[in-house]
Amino acid sequence: MVLLCGWCLWFFRDPDRTTPQDPDAVISPADGLIIKIDAAPLPTEVAAFVPEVGGAPVPRIIMFLNVFNVHVNRAVATGTVHKIRYTQGKFLTASVDKASLENERCAVLMRDRAGRPIVFSQIAGLVARRIVNHLREGQEITAGERYGLIRFGSRAEIFLPPGSTINVKVGDKVLCGETIVAKLPAPATPGAG
Repeated sequence: MVLLCGWCLWFFRDPDRTTPQDPDAVISPADGLIIKIDAAPLPTEVAAFVPEVGGAPVPRIIMFLNVFNVHVNRAVATGTVHKIRYTQGKFLTASVDKASLENERCAVLMRDRAGRPIVFSQIAGLVARRIVNHLREGQEITAGERYGLIRFGSRAEIFLPPGSTINVKVGDKVLCGETIVAKLPAPATPGAG
């Protein structure tokens, strides 16, 4: 019992992190392993709120969090939360592709200070049955700011604006709030948003 309590305390650890101060950087929302980099349509629950993408595939980064990773989640950029959509679903193993579409998840659409859209999702897994998200629509957030937690192994995804530059590769280990996973493209209209 003491070992189990000790493990739970260790699992919910929340170490300090130093977030890069770069307005064009997208920061990892979670500790974990990059398992896939591809192009995919935005999650259906928020796609209608990003008309400039028009349903086209956008760059996507997927990371897997095992039970040994820190599970506190942090904001990927500085900006405003526009939409939050929680979708009930299954609890498939988080490392499989269909987990993105079928598992319980929470998708957040934010726009940075230049108006560039970024979507990040918390996705439950086989063991992770609880997603915690403290964000509110209309809230201003800062890159690296704590916003939630996925309990006991899970998946996180980031959908980037077209033209973004990916800074990681499959197999890389990333740190929540510290690792720059991508750079955003130049804003279409400087200062918009």
